[in-house]
Amino acid sequence: MTGYYPFHTGLQDGVIFPNQPYGLPLNLTLLPQMLKPLGYSTHIIGKWHLGFCKWDYTPTWRGFDSFYGYYTGSEDYFSHTRAYKGIGLDFRDNTRVVLDKNGTYSSIVFAEQAKKIISSHNQTVPLYLYLPFQSVHAPLEVPQVYEDMYSFIKDKYRRIFSGMVTAMDDAIGNVTQALVDYGMMKDTLLVFTTDNGGPSYLGANNWPLRGAKTTLWEGGTRGTAFVHGSMVQKSGYVNTGLMHAVDWFPTLLTVASGRPPGHRTDSIDGVDQWAMISQGAASHREEFIYNIDRIKNNSAIRSGDYKLIMGNPGYYSGWYPPPKLDAVQVKETMYTADIRLFNLKEDPTEHNELSSKFPDIVKKLQAKLLNYKKGEKAPLNKPGDPRANPKYFGGAWTPGWC
Repeated sequence: MTGYYPFHTGLQDGVIFPNQPYGLPLNLTLLPQMLKPLGYSTHIIGKWHLGFCKWDYTPTWRGFDSFYGYYTGSEDYFSHTRAYKGIGLDFRDNTRVVLDKNGTYSSIVFAEQAKKIISSHNQTVPLYLYLPFQSVHAPLEVPQVYEDMYSFIKDKYRRIFSGMVTAMDDAIGNVTQALVDYGMMKDTLLVFTTDNGGPSYLGANNWPLRGAKTTLWEGGTRGTAFVHGSMVQKSGYVNTGLMHAVDWFPTLLTVASGRPPGHRTDSIDGVDQWAMISQGAASHREEFIYNIDRIKNNSAIRSGDYKLIMGNPGYYSGWYPPPKLDAVQVKETMYTADIRLFNLKEDPTEHNELSSKFPDIVKKLQAKLLNYKKGEKAPLNKPGDPRANPKYFGGAWTPGWC
């Protein structure tokens, strides 16, 4: 959303809990704020989770023409409530609390809203629709009809998770069909991407990669994506070029035909990868930072083929076969050292630790990390504030308490 690494924004340590009085810094320019001067109509449907303790942090104050979704994370898919040091409804139509969707699964609700925006869109104006589905984040919930599709899966978490994926697939199919029905598909670029690896302990699976969500291992950080549109010149292939999530910011601006007057993007961490995506050209990136977190005292860098991890990579550091492969015996290798080096080209599953074999490479990557650490912003994490409790706002999580 900003083109900056989290350690450059102060959001490098965990997530913003509902009662924490901070958000994505207001001095940062978001992608929709860059697109508005280019004439775009901008809309968000789904998850925000970038802070809401005051209205200035919320989507329609940060470049979006409309917002239909929720401010926090991990809310109930049917009741749209979030329990955390208090329980409250978390569902908004712009600033209005949505009261009539109790019992309706979020993927269905969000797809219907997307169809409304598409059907009513003035096609003489370009459209940016950001649709961060709640799926397939915890809690694991899905309509019974979708879970029943996978009754042959004995692992309960995996069975529900699989149903959640299919429910999301159906929702996406309904959105893409709306683009076709209203004659917009031929001029639309579709980007579908994950934001992190899955929680292996809650039905997801990153096999054969190591680790899970919230770790610095490839299983927790390496994501997949696909891009579809008539403007993609080379299609039907898998691109494995090096790319970081921050690269979407300048890449999508290039697709949108330029930079707004008075705005600069040369200081951000993201790089334009449109040539790589659309033409199969080489990546414009040779290295990136996974994260730098002074609270957890860990960090990681990828430079060329090598990855260096400093400190504890996080919980769930093993290799977790999917349930259907539960007969496979996997021995997890643990290290007591604080330094781990891997060659990801030769060893993408991070089995072979190389720090003792290549001390010069370790020293080189440590120096790079140290240089990046000089630009780390202090984490913005703050203690929870009891004034956030929904009981003070008619039973809904609401801005206005910080």
